Amino acid sequence: MKNRTTLIVTCTTVFLAQLGMSIYLPALPDIARDLGADASRVSWGLSVYLIGMALPMLLWGSLGQRLGRKPVLLAALGLYGLGNLALPLGTTVEAFLTLRLIQGIGASGISVMARVLIRDSFSGDLLAKALSWISIAFVIALGIGQYLGSLIQAAFGWEAIFQGLGAVSLAMAAAVSRARFPVLVQAGNGQSAWSIYGQILRRRAFLLPALAGGLGYGVIVAFNTAAPLILQGSFHWSPIEYGLLGWPVSAAYLLGALVVNAFVLRTGQRRMMGWGIALVLGGSMTMLAGSLTLSSIALLFWLPYCFAVFGQSLIYPISLSLANEGSPVAGAYAMALSGFLHQLMASVIGAMASLLLSQQAWPLAALCALLGAAAMLCVKFVPPRVA
Repeated sequence: MKNRTTLIVTCTTVFLAQLGMSIYLPALPDIARDLGADASRVSWGLSVYLIGMALPMLLWGSLGQRLGRKPVLLAALGLYGLGNLALPLGTTVEAFLTLRLIQGIGASGISVMARVLIRDSFSGDLLAKALSWISIAFVIALGIGQYLGSLIQAAFGWEAIFQGLGAVSLAMAAAVSRARFPVLVQAGNGQSAWSIYGQILRRRAFLLPALAGGLGYGVIVAFNTAAPLILQGSFHWSPIEYGLLGWPVSAAYLLGALVVNAFVLRTGQRRMMGWGIALVLGGSMTMLAGSLTLSSIALLFWLPYCFAVFGQSLIYPISLSLANEGSPVAGAYAMALSGFLHQLMASVIGAMASLLLSQQAWPLAALCALLGAAAMLCVKFVPPRVA
């Protein structure tokens, strides 16, 4: 595939996988009613989807390296598409959650293979620029997913949400089947996949940038875990007011991804990543200062968070690029391991935020500041690039 075709394929597939997380949420009450289940049980569909995305990432990376990118991406798209088409056929909440898990497993393969294809086609600062396109696709799906789902539900019913997503996914698989992929580069010298992953994990040039990206991502996960209670409790926001916060947050992430895309070749990855870390830490510290001194002003809580999100959108594609440059093994393994680490860190940080859950803002702000400081330390000790 040409580089432009690679970007179109990867951004489209990531967009589809991200839609699976949020597009059905407006229909959750109707789904619960039709399944004869409590809405709280149906709401586990998002967690199950995320578990399905996280657990098989290393396996998808290994398969992509050993079997080739094209068959593995086709398998992931097929699994994701069929899982979507099967969802409206289920009659119990158990079937719904099982099929959400299958969806997540397919989305995991899509996510891994999209990043691997980008890595196959780009390197250095161009890799960070290309990965920023995936960030743009991600945030567009995040921004329009729920709204699109609500329109489809109102017009055709909740079943059409999954049927449409499944049909588009299978159509994308048909298009991918006709594309020509780069020749597979063998890596690992016959070692087992677990041995290769261990070798990569021990390399500081891989691990530290990957951890920095995961810690910045953790700020977003922590905020999304605790902020609803804080804003709707301490600040007395309505659900609609909280929902509207998604617009400035999405705009901040999109703006950061566009900045990486436009300027990383001019500024260099490490310099821009330093800016991102400073924004994450500065935004988190401002949140903490505001929550300790002027705790009744919501603006001092959510606006600094938007700056932190902007910083993380600078960090994330660059962290993936630097981690993969620092990997001692070429191929799909490093991208898969990066994704797995980030999902694992998100789970742990989300659990920490749940333990700190309070209507007061300062515990969340303190956690975000600690994550930002830890990310700064990781970046400080990243080894210099070896020419």
